[in-house]
Amino acid sequence: MEEKIERLWNEVRELSLGSNSNAIETLPSPPSPIHFLRDFVSKNKPCLISNAVAHWPALSLWPDLSYLSTVLSNTSVSLHLTPDGRADSVVNDSLFASAHVECVPFTRAIDLVLNTTNAQSVAYLQQQNDCFRTEYNELAGDSDPHLPWATEAIGSLPEAVNLWIGNHKSETCFHKDHYENLYVVVSGEKHFLLLPPTDVHRMYIRDYPAAHYIYSKESEGQLKLEMEEPLRYVPWSSVNPYPCPEDRQKEVAKYPLYFNGPDPFKCTVKAGQVLYLPSMWFHHVRQSPGDGGCTIALNYWYDMQFDIKYAYFNFLESLPFGSRLIGTNCEVSDVSRRKLRDGCNSVSIMGAVESNEDYEND
Repeated sequence: MEEKIERLWNEVRELSLGSNSNAIETLPSPPSPIHFLRDFVSKNKPCLISNAVAHWPALSLWPDLSYLSTVLSNTSVSLHLTPDGRADSVVNDSLFASAHVECVPFTRAIDLVLNTTNAQSVAYLQQQNDCFRTEYNELAGDSDPHLPWATEAIGSLPEAVNLWIGNHKSETCFHKDHYENLYVVVSGEKHFLLLPPTDVHRMYIRDYPAAHYIYSKESEGQLKLEMEEPLRYVPWSSVNPYPCPEDRQKEVAKYPLYFNGPDPFKCTVKAGQVLYLPSMWFHHVRQSPGDGGCTIALNYWYDMQFDIKYAYFNFLESLPFGSRLIGTNCEVSDVSRRKLRDGCNSVSIMGAVESNEDYEND
């Protein structure tokens, strides 16, 4: 049975990505709008594009952090803080944790990002709400407001443009977005693991109670987790593709469809390159800093078409399968309650689940 399933996964990859289905296609220059629409957007097929932003002043200016600090000297920005750099992630196999967010002066924020020896928290500059066109609008002249060939192909301007500035500890866990994503690296490198929407059952998506990190000076810089009220559930992937060696065997046993199935696509995006990440593709991201000590990226989110591909994905996701909890809600078991009380490593859990009644997903 497992062999049949793996063969189907491989056949779907070949059908959608072509015979060379073990690698992401690299284009030496930006495609024409019709080429991009026909061969990539309509096929929901990723690609890596070189020489698309070579004219940007940002490529030479932004790696110099003194330039950013000068331009943004009077600007306050959203800074995300987590204990380990893994924001929007499953903690202790029991709940979904989001970062603590503070609005701080950029000069202070970039100092915290560069402080990689801080044992209490990892700082990441990112706010997925069109932050580049709001918080960082002073930098607008250093890049393009949109990518013309992508805009013409997709048929609309970007819904949001976001800026990301982090260090090597920042990590984005497996998830998918309902956007056509054009991801531009300006400094450093981004390391993507990619899986197509048809691999949804390998992601072990489950509904986790939502919590968020909080910070107070009284706790001497320690971040703590607090349950959201009213209680809500977030559907999220349970898979950590990089378990520590001592946990690997246990993780493989818990998530065999992921670890024993076809390898995810690996793609490193270097400074000056653009990754087209199609809507609903699962992706996990790590990063390597550039010369300035940071990884800097800009991404354009274009609205996806809620067409037949979206209907197919929803149908596939709804099919019962061993790796997914059936139904839209889940209860918090006694074991989960105990984990919530005990916390995860040095992170404390504040608050408790008061009832095991079913709640609707967010």
